[in-house]
Amino acid sequence: MWFRWLKPYVPRGIYARAFLILMLPVVTVQLVVMVVFIQRHFEGVTEQLTDQLARQVNTVMQTDDLALAARLGLGAEPVADDAVPEADVRRWWDISGRVVIREVRERVPGLAGVVLPDDRDTILYVRDDDGVTRFAFSRDRVSASNPHQLLVTMIVFGVLMTTIAYVYLRNQLRPITRLAQAAEAFGRGRHVAYAPSGALEVRAAGHAFLDMRARIERQIEQRTLMLSGVSHDLRTPLTRMRLELSMLPDEEREALERDVDDMQQMVDSFLDFARDNAAAGPAEPIDPVSLVHAIVEDARRQGRSVELAETEGAGEVALRPTAIRRAVENLIGNAVRYGTQARVSVRITERSLRIRVEDDGPGIAAEQREAALRPFVRLDASRNQDRGTGVGLGLAIAADIARAHGGVLRLGDSADLGGLAADIVIAR
Repeated sequence: MWFRWLKPYVPRGIYARAFLILMLPVVTVQLVVMVVFIQRHFEGVTEQLTDQLARQVNTVMQTDDLALAARLGLGAEPVADDAVPEADVRRWWDISGRVVIREVRERVPGLAGVVLPDDRDTILYVRDDDGVTRFAFSRDRVSASNPHQLLVTMIVFGVLMTTIAYVYLRNQLRPITRLAQAAEAFGRGRHVAYAPSGALEVRAAGHAFLDMRARIERQIEQRTLMLSGVSHDLRTPLTRMRLELSMLPDEEREALERDVDDMQQMVDSFLDFARDNAAAGPAEPIDPVSLVHAIVEDARRQGRSVELAETEGAGEVALRPTAIRRAVENLIGNAVRYGTQARVSVRITERSLRIRVEDDGPGIAAEQREAALRPFVRLDASRNQDRGTGVGLGLAIAADIARAHGGVLRLGDSADLGGLAADIVIAR
């Protein structure tokens, strides 16, 4: 709860999060070590060296002996007042130079200026009663030499060890991503070959997934076999009833035959819904525009008032043609049952496929659309039952087929026809 504000800035991918977990401690440790080492080691060494040099400079200034300065390696020489810089000179990143200037000013009386042009030279201007004396000597006499070597070494080895750790971490995370891909594919109705690998915990999760997938597939297979038998058993008495009804007089037979036909249609709808044809068969790359065009032409030949609107985009999408055909036919059947005309459109983008079926019927109220997608739900208030003999499975079957493709069925209002707009949206 305390770190909720940090959530928008945290990466969502497991690789990025793992890399962040790996980098933050390394960078933090390096920064702490650099700060502590620079403050304790370089600053302490610089103070000691500067104190010794200040004593030598003070001795030379008190004795006024330039020969002594030469023997001490200070390179002293008199200069004019205009040679003294207006302010101390050092590079902004020269951390030890700041300490040198501070310590020299505290220990050398009459110091007029300090110049630290680079990592090799140091120049001091000291003023007394006789004028200004310029001292030039090596930089390593007042500060530790090459302080940047620590930073370079830490950065190089930090990057090297981080790279090695990231490669190892990626190999450890790869089985998790493979498991996630296999689970996602199975959720969309695809069977992807998967073998557990990686750490013990990941292997355990992989074996649990394989067991779960096998159990689900066995249940689907058993249900399909059972329903095939049920389908045969139910159709047999219906056929026998038709034969018996054919012997009755016409005025008694017609009403009963309609009831038998309704029973046959309901049985077929129940079996089709329970059989879950959407999950049967592998997906294959097909052209959705050609498929929808063929569906619309078949509907026209059946005498339905259906038109194909102008399509947007082009390309192939991995679909199960039989299942998609069934879903679109169900939506077209609902549209012409509750309206006078239907319009079908296809929109293909880089990320998704959308198949829309619109009608000019009464539509479905927004608060009832979620219930309309449930099996065996009849919305008599808005969709007149007298207009058809459906059992409330058309939208449920279409929604199951969309979910089996990793998509969704959305219901809305048709802006052009004024009725219901049903969208099958599938991610590419």
